[in-house]
Amino acid sequence: MTRPLSKIMCANRGEIAIRVFRAATELRLRTVAIYSHEDRVHLHRYKADEAFEVGAGRSPVGAYLAIEEIVRVAKDAGVDAIHPGYGFLAENPAFSQACEDADIAFVGPTPAVLSALGDKTAARALAFEVGVPTVFGTEGPVATIDEARAFADHAGYPLIIKAAMGGGCRGMRVVREVAALDESFERARSEALAAFGDGTVFIERFVQHPRHIEVQILADAEGDVIHLFERDCSVQRRHQKLVEMAPAHSLDDSTRAALCRDAVTIARKVGYRNAGTVEFLVERGGGYYFMEANPRIQVEHTVTEEVTGIDLVQSQILIAGGATLTDLGLSQADISTRGFAVQCRVTTEDPQKGFQPDTGRIEVFRSGGGMGIRLDGGSGYAGAKVSPDYDSLLVKVTAKALTFQGAVDKLHRSLAEFRVRGVSTNIPFLHN
Repeated sequence: MTRPLSKIMCANRGEIAIRVFRAATELRLRTVAIYSHEDRVHLHRYKADEAFEVGAGRSPVGAYLAIEEIVRVAKDAGVDAIHPGYGFLAENPAFSQACEDADIAFVGPTPAVLSALGDKTAARALAFEVGVPTVFGTEGPVATIDEARAFADHAGYPLIIKAAMGGGCRGMRVVREVAALDESFERARSEALAAFGDGTVFIERFVQHPRHIEVQILADAEGDVIHLFERDCSVQRRHQKLVEMAPAHSLDDSTRAALCRDAVTIARKVGYRNAGTVEFLVERGGGYYFMEANPRIQVEHTVTEEVTGIDLVQSQILIAGGATLTDLGLSQADISTRGFAVQCRVTTEDPQKGFQPDTGRIEVFRSGGGMGIRLDGGSGYAGAKVSPDYDSLLVKVTAKALTFQGAVDKLHRSLAEFRVRGVSTNIPFLHN
Protein backbone atom coordinates (compact mmCIF):
# COMPACT_ATOMS: atom_id res chain seq x y z
CA MET A 1 0.00 0.00 0.00
CA THR A 2 1.42 3.36 -1.03
CA ARG A 3 1.13 6.17 1.50
CA PRO A 4 2.20 9.75 0.87
CA LEU A 5 4.96 10.86 3.22
CA SER A 6 5.54 14.50 4.05
CA LYS A 7 7.34 14.49 7.41
CA ILE A 8 9.87 12.05 8.86
CA MET A 9 11.44 11.71 12.30
CA CYS A 10 14.76 10.05 13.03
CA ALA A 11 14.56 8.40 16.45
CA ASN A 12 18.30 8.55 16.89
CA ARG A 13 21.19 10.97 17.27
CA GLY A 14 24.49 12.03 15.76
CA GLU A 15 25.80 10.97 12.41
CA ILE A 16 22.98 8.64 11.38
CA ALA A 17 20.29 11.20 12.25
CA ILE A 18 22.00 13.78 10.05
CA ARG A 19 22.32 11.21 7.27
CA VAL A 20 18.56 10.55 7.42
CA PHE A 21 17.70 14.25 7.46
CA ARG A 22 19.84 14.90 4.39
CA ALA A 23 18.27 12.01 2.47
CA ALA A 24 14.77 13.10 3.46
CA THR A 25 15.36 16.75 2.56
CA GLU A 26 16.46 15.69 -0.93
CA LEU A 27 13.14 13.86 -1.17
CA ARG A 28 11.44 17.14 -0.18
CA LEU A 29 10.24 15.83 3.17
CA ARG A 30 10.10 17.83 6.40
CA THR A 31 12.38 16.46 9.13
CA VAL A 32 12.02 16.06 12.89
CA ALA A 33 14.79 15.38 15.40
CA ILE A 34 14.63 14.18 18.98
CA TYR A 35 17.37 14.79 21.50
CA SER A 36 18.19 14.00 25.11
CA HIS A 37 18.97 16.71 27.64
CA GLU A 38 22.67 15.85 27.25
CA ASP A 39 22.34 16.34 23.46
CA ARG A 40 20.53 19.69 23.68
CA VAL A 41 23.31 21.48 21.76
CA HIS A 42 24.27 18.53 19.58
CA LEU A 43 24.48 19.19 15.85
CA HIS A 44 21.83 16.72 14.73
CA ARG A 45 18.97 18.70 16.34
CA TYR A 46 19.90 21.74 14.25
CA LYS A 47 19.97 19.77 11.00
CA ALA A 48 16.25 19.02 11.23
CA ASP A 49 13.34 21.34 10.53
CA GLU A 50 11.94 20.68 14.02
CA ALA A 51 13.46 19.20 17.18
CA PHE A 52 12.01 17.99 20.48
CA GLU A 53 13.64 16.98 23.74
CA VAL A 54 12.70 13.53 25.06
CA GLY A 55 13.55 11.39 28.04
CA ALA A 56 13.24 13.81 30.95
CA GLY A 57 14.31 11.97 34.08
CA ARG A 58 15.86 9.13 32.09
CA SER A 59 19.50 8.26 31.52
CA PRO A 60 21.27 9.70 28.43
CA VAL A 61 20.80 6.39 26.61
CA GLY A 62 17.36 5.76 28.09
CA ALA A 63 16.05 8.93 26.48
CA TYR A 64 16.43 7.30 23.07
CA LEU A 65 14.71 4.12 24.28
CA ALA A 66 11.50 5.81 25.46
CA ILE A 67 9.13 4.23 22.94
CA GLU A 68 5.83 5.68 24.19
CA GLU A 69 7.18 9.20 24.48
CA ILE A 70 8.92 9.12 21.10
CA VAL A 71 5.76 7.93 19.34
CA ARG A 72 3.66 10.51 21.18
CA VAL A 73 6.01 13.31 20.14
CA ALA A 74 5.88 12.05 16.55
CA LYS A 75 2.07 12.02 16.55
CA ASP A 76 1.87 15.50 18.04
CA ALA A 77 4.30 16.77 15.39
CA GLY A 78 2.34 15.24 12.51
CA VAL A 79 5.09 12.78 11.57
CA ASP A 80 4.26 10.25 8.82
CA ALA A 81 7.32 8.01 9.19
CA ILE A 82 10.02 7.22 11.75
CA HIS A 83 13.51 6.10 10.79
CA PRO A 84 15.22 4.34 13.73
CA GLY A 85 18.80 4.65 12.46
CA TYR A 86 21.09 2.01 13.97
CA GLY A 87 21.44 0.98 17.60
CA PHE A 88 18.93 2.09 20.27
CA LEU A 89 15.46 0.99 19.00
CA ALA A 90 16.43 0.04 15.44
CA GLU A 91 15.91 -3.69 16.00
CA ASN A 92 13.15 -3.47 18.58
CA PRO A 93 9.90 -5.11 17.39
CA ALA A 94 7.90 -3.31 20.09
CA PHE A 95 8.95 0.03 18.57
CA SER A 96 8.01 -1.07 15.07
CA GLN A 97 4.65 -2.25 16.42
CA ALA A 98 4.09 1.02 18.30
CA CYS A 99 4.65 2.95 15.08
CA GLU A 100 2.27 0.67 13.23
CA ASP A 101 -0.38 1.06 15.94
CA ALA A 102 -0.03 4.84 15.70
CA ASP A 103 -0.42 4.73 11.90
CA ILE A 104 3.17 5.90 11.43
CA ALA A 105 5.33 4.20 8.80
CA PHE A 106 8.33 2.45 10.36
CA VAL A 107 11.36 2.78 8.07
CA GLY A 108 12.46 -0.80 8.48
CA PRO A 109 11.09 -4.34 8.69
CA THR A 110 7.75 -5.40 10.16
CA PRO A 111 7.50 -6.33 13.85
CA ALA A 112 7.34 -10.02 12.89
CA VAL A 113 10.55 -9.82 10.86
CA LEU A 114 12.33 -7.89 13.59
CA SER A 115 11.36 -10.62 16.03
CA ALA A 116 12.70 -13.26 13.64
CA LEU A 117 15.97 -11.53 12.75
CA GLY A 118 16.53 -8.99 15.51
CA ASP A 119 16.72 -11.95 17.89
CA LYS A 120 20.05 -13.45 16.81
CA THR A 121 19.13 -16.89 18.12
CA ALA A 122 15.94 -16.96 16.04
CA ALA A 123 17.93 -15.81 13.00
CA ARG A 124 20.40 -18.67 13.44
CA ALA A 125 17.52 -21.14 13.51
CA LEU A 126 16.07 -19.60 10.35
CA ALA A 127 19.41 -19.87 8.51
CA PHE A 128 19.74 -23.50 9.55
CA GLU A 129 16.20 -24.18 8.30
CA VAL A 130 16.99 -22.94 4.78
CA GLY A 131 20.31 -24.79 4.60
CA VAL A 132 22.72 -21.91 5.18
CA PRO A 133 25.78 -23.00 7.22
CA THR A 134 25.89 -21.71 10.80
CA VAL A 135 28.55 -21.71 13.51
CA PHE A 136 28.05 -24.33 16.20
CA GLY A 137 26.31 -22.66 19.15
CA THR A 138 23.49 -22.79 21.67
CA GLU A 139 20.07 -23.62 20.24
CA GLY A 140 18.55 -20.57 21.90
CA PRO A 141 19.14 -17.92 24.55
CA VAL A 142 21.29 -18.75 27.56
CA ALA A 143 19.56 -17.58 30.72
CA THR A 144 21.88 -18.72 33.50
CA ILE A 145 25.56 -19.20 34.15
CA ASP A 146 24.90 -22.90 34.72
CA GLU A 147 23.57 -23.19 31.15
CA ALA A 148 26.65 -21.34 29.89
CA ARG A 149 28.96 -23.69 31.77
CA ALA A 150 27.15 -26.74 30.42
CA PHE A 151 27.55 -25.55 26.81
CA ALA A 152 31.20 -24.64 27.39
CA ASP A 153 31.92 -28.07 28.82
CA HIS A 154 30.47 -29.63 25.67
CA ALA A 155 31.84 -27.23 23.04
CA GLY A 156 35.21 -26.33 24.53
CA TYR A 157 37.07 -23.03 24.18
CA PRO A 158 37.38 -20.41 22.74
CA LEU A 159 33.75 -19.29 22.79
CA ILE A 160 31.99 -16.01 22.11
CA ILE A 161 29.04 -14.65 24.08
CA LYS A 162 26.74 -12.36 22.08
CA ALA A 163 23.76 -10.14 22.75
CA ALA A 164 20.66 -11.71 21.21
CA MET A 165 18.76 -8.45 20.64
CA GLY A 166 21.36 -6.09 19.16
CA GLY A 167 24.76 -5.71 17.53
CA GLY A 168 27.58 -3.23 17.14
CA CYS A 169 29.87 -5.28 19.45
CA ARG A 170 27.86 -4.38 22.56
CA GLY A 171 27.14 -7.33 24.80
CA MET A 172 29.90 -9.37 23.18
CA ARG A 173 32.71 -11.21 24.97
CA VAL A 174 35.29 -13.74 23.76
CA VAL A 175 36.03 -16.41 26.38
CA ARG A 176 39.28 -18.31 25.93
CA GLU A 177 39.40 -20.22 29.20
CA VAL A 178 37.05 -21.54 31.87
CA ALA A 179 38.26 -19.06 34.49
CA ALA A 180 36.91 -16.13 32.45
CA LEU A 181 33.46 -17.55 31.70
CA ASP A 182 31.50 -16.35 34.72
CA GLU A 183 32.65 -12.73 34.58
CA SER A 184 32.34 -12.54 30.77
CA PHE A 185 28.81 -13.91 30.90
CA GLU A 186 27.65 -11.32 33.42
CA ARG A 187 29.41 -8.46 31.63
CA ALA A 188 27.86 -9.42 28.29
CA ARG A 189 24.38 -9.55 29.81
CA SER A 190 24.86 -6.22 31.58
CA GLU A 191 26.12 -4.49 28.40
CA ALA A 192 23.26 -5.93 26.34
CA LEU A 193 20.69 -4.73 28.84
CA ALA A 194 22.17 -1.22 28.95
CA ALA A 195 22.48 -0.88 25.16
CA PHE A 196 19.30 -2.60 23.94
CA GLY A 197 17.03 -2.82 26.97
CA ASP A 198 17.30 -6.63 26.83
CA GLY A 199 20.05 -8.69 28.48
CA THR A 200 19.43 -11.90 26.53
CA VAL A 201 22.61 -13.58 25.26
CA PHE A 202 23.63 -16.72 23.39
CA ILE A 203 26.95 -18.52 22.88
CA GLU A 204 28.83 -19.77 19.82
CA ARG A 205 32.13 -21.44 19.05
CA PHE A 206 34.62 -18.66 18.33
CA VAL A 207 35.91 -18.87 14.75
CA GLN A 208 39.59 -17.91 14.67
CA HIS A 209 40.79 -15.30 12.13
CA PRO A 210 37.91 -15.36 9.61
CA ARG A 211 37.02 -12.65 7.13
CA HIS A 212 33.89 -10.76 8.15
CA ILE A 213 31.82 -10.38 4.98
CA GLU A 214 28.35 -8.88 4.89
CA VAL A 215 25.83 -8.67 2.06
CA GLN A 216 23.58 -5.64 1.64
CA ILE A 217 19.98 -6.40 0.70
CA LEU A 218 16.93 -4.35 -0.26
CA ALA A 219 13.40 -5.75 -0.26
CA ASP A 220 9.94 -4.35 -0.86
CA ALA A 221 6.56 -5.23 0.63
CA GLU A 222 5.65 -7.35 -2.41
CA GLY A 223 8.38 -9.91 -1.76
CA ASP A 224 10.95 -8.71 -4.27
CA VAL A 225 14.50 -8.97 -2.85
CA ILE A 226 17.82 -7.91 -4.36
CA HIS A 227 21.38 -7.77 -3.08
CA LEU A 228 23.82 -4.91 -3.58
CA PHE A 229 26.87 -7.15 -3.29
CA GLU A 230 29.13 -7.36 -0.27
CA ARG A 231 31.37 -5.45 2.10
CA ASP A 232 34.48 -6.64 3.91
CA CYS A 233 34.46 -5.58 7.56
CA SER A 234 37.32 -7.75 8.80
CA VAL A 235 39.45 -4.92 10.23
CA GLN A 236 38.14 -4.68 13.78
CA ARG A 237 39.31 -3.92 17.29
CA ARG A 238 37.53 -5.64 20.15
CA HIS A 239 34.84 -6.70 17.65
CA GLN A 240 34.18 -3.07 16.72
CA LYS A 241 34.55 -2.43 13.01
CA LEU A 242 37.21 0.13 12.14
CA VAL A 243 37.72 -0.17 8.38
CA GLU A 244 35.17 -1.39 5.81
CA MET A 245 35.48 -1.82 2.07
CA ALA A 246 33.31 -2.65 -0.93
CA PRO A 247 33.54 -4.84 -2.81
CA ALA A 248 35.55 -7.33 -0.72
CA HIS A 249 39.10 -7.33 -2.10
CA SER A 250 40.32 -10.66 -3.53
CA LEU A 251 37.14 -12.54 -2.61
CA ASP A 252 36.67 -15.61 -4.78
CA ASP A 253 33.83 -15.12 -7.27
CA SER A 254 32.18 -18.43 -6.36
CA THR A 255 32.20 -17.50 -2.66
CA ARG A 256 30.80 -14.06 -3.44
CA ALA A 257 27.98 -15.60 -5.46
CA ALA A 258 27.17 -18.09 -2.69
CA LEU A 259 27.07 -15.41 0.00
CA CYS A 260 24.80 -13.15 -2.05
CA ARG A 261 22.53 -16.07 -2.92
CA ASP A 262 22.21 -17.19 0.70
CA ALA A 263 21.55 -13.63 1.89
CA VAL A 264 18.64 -13.28 -0.55
CA THR A 265 17.35 -16.75 0.41
CA ILE A 266 17.20 -15.82 4.09
CA ALA A 267 15.50 -12.49 3.33
CA ARG A 268 12.86 -14.14 1.16
CA LYS A 269 12.20 -16.87 3.70
CA VAL A 270 11.45 -14.39 6.46
CA GLY A 271 9.43 -12.01 4.26
CA TYR A 272 11.93 -9.19 4.62
CA ARG A 273 11.08 -5.56 3.85
CA ASN A 274 13.39 -2.54 3.55
CA ALA A 275 17.20 -2.46 3.87
CA GLY A 276 19.19 -5.01 5.83
CA THR A 277 22.50 -6.81 6.04
CA VAL A 278 23.26 -10.51 6.23
CA GLU A 279 26.65 -11.20 7.80
CA PHE A 280 28.97 -14.16 7.33
CA LEU A 281 32.28 -15.46 8.64
CA VAL A 282 34.45 -16.66 5.76
CA GLU A 283 37.38 -18.99 6.44
CA ARG A 284 40.58 -19.04 4.42
CA GLY A 285 39.63 -22.19 2.54
CA GLY A 286 36.40 -20.61 1.30
CA GLY A 287 34.07 -22.19 3.83
CA TYR A 288 31.63 -19.78 5.40
CA TYR A 289 29.03 -19.51 8.16
CA PHE A 290 25.98 -17.35 8.67
CA MET A 291 26.64 -15.07 11.62
CA GLU A 292 23.63 -12.75 11.94
CA ALA A 293 21.21 -10.57 10.04
CA ASN A 294 21.02 -6.90 10.95
CA PRO A 295 17.50 -5.68 10.10
CA ARG A 296 18.47 -2.02 9.77
CA ILE A 297 20.87 0.33 8.04
CA GLN A 298 24.52 -0.24 8.93
CA VAL A 299 27.19 2.27 9.91
CA GLU A 300 29.22 1.13 6.90
CA HIS A 301 26.43 1.48 4.31
CA THR A 302 28.36 4.35 2.72
CA VAL A 303 30.84 2.09 0.91
CA THR A 304 28.01 0.22 -0.79
CA GLU A 305 26.43 3.49 -1.86
CA GLU A 306 29.71 4.69 -3.31
CA VAL A 307 30.34 1.63 -5.50
CA THR A 308 26.73 1.03 -6.60
CA GLY A 309 25.52 4.63 -6.86
CA ILE A 310 22.33 3.71 -4.97
CA ASP A 311 21.17 5.89 -2.07
CA LEU A 312 20.24 3.28 0.53
CA VAL A 313 18.62 5.67 3.00
CA GLN A 314 16.40 7.26 0.36
CA SER A 315 15.49 3.76 -0.82
CA GLN A 316 14.54 2.88 2.76
CA ILE A 317 12.26 5.88 3.07
CA LEU A 318 10.57 5.31 -0.29
CA ILE A 319 9.99 1.61 0.42
CA ALA A 320 8.46 2.54 3.78
CA GLY A 321 6.06 4.75 1.83
CA GLY A 322 5.01 1.79 -0.29
CA ALA A 323 7.32 2.01 -3.29
CA THR A 324 8.41 -1.26 -4.90
CA LEU A 325 11.89 -2.01 -6.16
CA THR A 326 10.45 -1.72 -9.66
CA ASP A 327 9.16 1.76 -8.82
CA LEU A 328 12.70 2.64 -7.74
CA GLY A 329 14.14 1.27 -10.99
CA LEU A 330 16.05 -1.45 -9.14
CA SER A 331 16.41 -4.98 -10.49
CA GLN A 332 19.11 -7.53 -9.76
CA ALA A 333 20.27 -7.66 -13.36
CA ASP A 334 21.00 -3.94 -13.32
CA ILE A 335 22.94 -3.85 -10.02
CA SER A 336 26.70 -3.66 -10.48
CA THR A 337 29.72 -2.16 -8.78
CA ARG A 338 32.27 0.27 -10.13
CA GLY A 339 35.58 0.85 -8.45
CA PHE A 340 36.35 0.43 -4.74
CA ALA A 341 35.35 2.29 -1.60
CA VAL A 342 37.08 2.12 1.78
CA GLN A 343 35.71 3.66 4.98
CA CYS A 344 37.34 4.20 8.36
CA ARG A 345 35.78 5.43 11.58
CA VAL A 346 37.51 8.34 13.26
CA THR A 347 36.75 8.08 16.96
CA THR A 348 37.62 10.10 20.05
CA GLU A 349 39.79 7.36 21.49
CA ASP A 350 43.42 7.63 22.60
CA PRO A 351 45.66 4.92 21.06
CA GLN A 352 48.37 5.80 23.59
CA LYS A 353 46.04 4.86 26.46
CA GLY A 354 44.70 1.57 25.20
CA PHE A 355 42.06 3.32 23.07
CA GLN A 356 40.41 4.81 26.13
CA PRO A 357 37.53 7.08 25.04
CA ASP A 358 38.36 10.76 25.40
CA THR A 359 35.91 13.53 26.18
CA GLY A 360 35.92 17.31 26.19
CA ARG A 361 35.39 20.22 23.83
CA ILE A 362 36.84 20.17 20.31
CA GLU A 363 38.93 23.30 19.95
CA VAL A 364 40.13 22.82 16.36
CA PHE A 365 38.59 20.63 13.67
CA ARG A 366 39.86 20.63 10.09
CA SER A 367 38.95 17.63 7.94
CA GLY A 368 40.55 16.26 4.80
CA GLY A 369 38.15 16.47 1.85
CA GLY A 370 38.78 16.59 -1.88
CA MET A 371 38.01 14.36 -4.83
CA GLY A 372 36.89 10.88 -3.87
CA ILE A 373 36.37 11.65 -0.17
CA ARG A 374 33.02 11.52 1.61
CA LEU A 375 32.64 12.67 5.22
CA ASP A 376 29.70 11.63 7.43
CA GLY A 377 29.78 13.01 10.96
CA GLY A 378 27.79 14.42 13.82
CA SER A 379 30.34 15.80 16.27
CA GLY A 380 33.10 16.87 13.91
CA TYR A 381 33.25 20.64 14.28
CA ALA A 382 35.04 23.21 16.41
CA GLY A 383 33.15 23.85 19.62
CA ALA A 384 31.47 20.44 19.76
CA LYS A 385 31.35 18.82 23.18
CA VAL A 386 32.23 15.13 23.15
CA SER A 387 30.21 13.45 25.89
CA PRO A 388 31.07 10.24 27.77
CA ASP A 389 27.42 9.23 27.53
CA TYR A 390 27.45 7.96 23.94
CA ASP A 391 29.70 6.16 21.48
CA SER A 392 32.98 7.75 20.46
CA LEU A 393 32.34 8.05 16.70
CA LEU A 394 33.46 11.48 15.46
CA VAL A 395 33.29 11.16 11.68
CA LYS A 396 33.26 8.46 9.01
CA VAL A 397 35.75 8.96 6.18
CA THR A 398 34.96 7.13 2.94
CA ALA A 399 37.33 7.10 -0.02
CA LYS A 400 36.34 6.07 -3.55
CA ALA A 401 38.58 5.29 -6.55
CA LEU A 402 38.63 3.02 -9.56
CA THR A 403 41.27 0.79 -7.96
CA PHE A 404 41.55 -0.58 -4.44
CA GLN A 405 45.00 0.96 -3.96
CA GLY A 406 43.73 4.27 -5.26
CA ALA A 407 40.99 4.29 -2.62
CA VAL A 408 43.50 3.42 0.10
CA ASP A 409 45.81 6.24 -1.03
CA LYS A 410 42.96 8.74 -0.95
CA LEU A 411 41.99 7.60 2.52
CA HIS A 412 45.54 8.02 3.84
CA ARG A 413 45.81 11.44 2.24
CA SER A 414 42.54 12.56 3.81
CA LEU A 415 43.56 11.34 7.27
CA ALA A 416 46.88 13.15 6.93
CA GLU A 417 45.01 16.43 6.42
CA PHE A 418 42.90 16.12 9.57
CA ARG A 419 43.68 18.45 12.44
CA VAL A 420 41.75 17.86 15.67
CA ARG A 421 42.59 19.60 18.92
CA GLY A 422 40.90 19.35 22.32
CA VAL A 423 40.31 15.60 22.29
CA SER A 424 42.45 12.64 21.31
CA THR A 425 41.49 10.60 18.23
CA ASN A 426 42.47 7.28 16.70
CA ILE A 427 43.80 8.98 13.55
CA PRO A 428 47.46 8.16 14.34
CA PHE A 429 46.48 4.49 14.58
CA LEU A 430 44.44 4.55 11.35
CA HIS A 431 47.12 6.45 9.45
CA ASN A 432 49.88 3.92 10.21
